[in-house]
Formats: sequence, C-alpha cells, structure tokens
Amino acid sequence: MLVRDRMTPNPTTVTPDTSVKDALDLIRRKRFRHLPVVDENGKLVGITTEKDLVYASPKPEMSLSQFEIQYLLSRMTVGQVMHRNVITVSPDLPIEEAAQVMIRHRIGCLPVVENDQLVGIISDTDIFRVFVEGLGGGHKSLRITVVIPERVGSLARVVDRIAAMGGNIHSLGTFWGKRPEDRVIAIRVERVDRDALLEALRKDGIQIQHVWEP
Repeated sequence: MLVRDRMTPNPTTVTPDTSVKDALDLIRRKRFRHLPVVDENGKLVGITTEKDLVYASPKPEMSLSQFEIQYLLSRMTVGQVMHRNVITVSPDLPIEEAAQVMIRHRIGCLPVVENDQLVGIISDTDIFRVFVEGLGGGHKSLRITVVIPERVGSLARVVDRIAAMGGNIHSLGTFWGKRPEDRVIAIRVERVDRDALLEALRKDGIQIQHVWEP
C-alpha cells in the first residue's frame, strides 16, 4: 500500500496572506487539524495546525474585548505563524515508510508533493486506520498471537496448519519479539474450531502467546 492509496487528495489550503481568524474558522468548520499553505502557483510553502493558530490568539489574561480579539486575529496572517521547513513525501512512498518519517520527526501529518505541486496530505489518523485494517480491528473473528523462530519456513507452518483445517486467515501481522530471534504473529482466523486449532498448533510445537475472541 502506498501513500497515494490513503492520502486525502486535493486538500484544503490557505495562503500566507490568509488571516489567522479565517484559517482558524476554516479548520474548525471542516474539522481537521492540519492546513497546508501554498503560494499563488500552488507550491507548498508552509503548514500550520489548529494548535499553532490557537496559540497565536490573544491570551485571556490580556483582558481584551471580543471585538479587540477578533480585530487582532484578522490582522495577523498565517505567514506569521506557519512552519516553513515542511517535511513532505511522494505519493508513491510505501505507507509504512511514511509512518516511519512521522515517528522520526514527531509530526502528525505529511503533505504529499508530486512534480513540485501539493497533491494530498496524509495524517497520523490515516496511518492508524491502516494499522487497524491490517490487523482486522473490529472484525468478529478468532485472534491468535503466536511466537515463532525468526527463520525460513516458521510462518508457513502456522499458515499451512490453519489452511489444512479449513480456516480462513482474515488478517495477519508480524512483529519483533522480546528476543531478536523471535517473531510475534497476530492472526485473525475464521471458519475453524477454536479448540481444535489451538490443540493442533500446540502439537506442531508452536508457542501460543494469547487468544482473544469477541
């Protein structure tokens, strides 16, 4: 799966000359947190967030009237509060690599740029949705977590056993175990008897770490 498969295409944008008041109204009305900033040619020049815009607002302790607050916000521009050194990705980047970029830089979104033009935006919420989908979250099925050795053929043993018993694998995720020589596999299985499958896996010498069923 690539960034282009889960990004929001043609995202709502503002320009550096947009007032903080208008940007804040826009971000609250459309219920998102990140707002790319583009120039008159559609080129990305910055990004701002709801938090940036709120922090730029006059503080309550300034004892300003509502009129004065609205006036100041209308005079302050996005260009004064936006982040200029924006980290971007291409639409053809694998989505897990985009997630790694977010983790490394501790950011909540990535503008997506192609041929020097903003074509989309992908957020941590989009990444969470992929994670949930990949692990079958919300799907009523038997979830089994097993620990297998990190060597060729270990995963095939588990998959072959499930297939031999007529089970269908709805989702499968692999993770590093506590030891470097282990892999933790989370599998959601359908159309197979729970107890029979668990017994068969144990007979195959497969370590079962956790079993969960809604």
